[in-house]
Amino acid sequence: MATVGLKLVTLALKDENGKIITGVDKGLSESGLLPVTTQMWGTKTANITNIQATGTINYGNNVAVFVSTPKGAPQVELDFNNLPFETMQKLVGRAKDPSTGAWIETGKHPSVALLIESQSIDRLHRVFYGFGNGALTQASANNGTDTNAETMATDTLTYQALSTPEFNGEMLAMYSDVSDGFDEEKMKAQVFSGYTATTQATPQTGTTGTTQG
Repeated sequence: MATVGLKLVTLALKDENGKIITGVDKGLSESGLLPVTTQMWGTKTANITNIQATGTINYGNNVAVFVSTPKGAPQVELDFNNLPFETMQKLVGRAKDPSTGAWIETGKHPSVALLIESQSIDRLHRVFYGFGNGALTQASANNGTDTNAETMATDTLTYQALSTPEFNGEMLAMYSDVSDGFDEEKMKAQVFSGYTATTQATPQTGTTGTTQG
């Protein structure tokens, strides 16, 4: 199915047991789920690569007889317009120093669940890419002087997917409302293990409006 646009990205931190972390102190929201809404200026891109690896053709009796296919290693290049500061630090594995308020590298990356929503080209249907386990890294932060125009540095992160028990050990699950049996709440419960339909995602406050030079 062809898709168009990027409708919504939702994130959650997971604990050592693979369950989402709830509460704003340790998690990303009271419910654990953080939809990156337009209050945070949304997400610019979520480009997925390495979904499936190209196989190796094997031969027998002078002809090609089968393809040996290694597992893919999905990776997502994410570009957020304006994630909340503390949310960003938690996602990439920094811890807060209570005496100074500084966020310092821990050398560890937390487990992050990620759900990306796009649409069919007629915009009548929803298409989802679910990653139940993975790590986010921030490779760079490019800051430059303003001139007669603003020089903006958005939040660019790389997500590396990992094996997810709820996906039978695979890294990616795809969903669409065109499929029989699709249920949004069940999808969320599978991607965000520990999520229940009674919880409501409450994003942290973001910044809206125009920037000042």
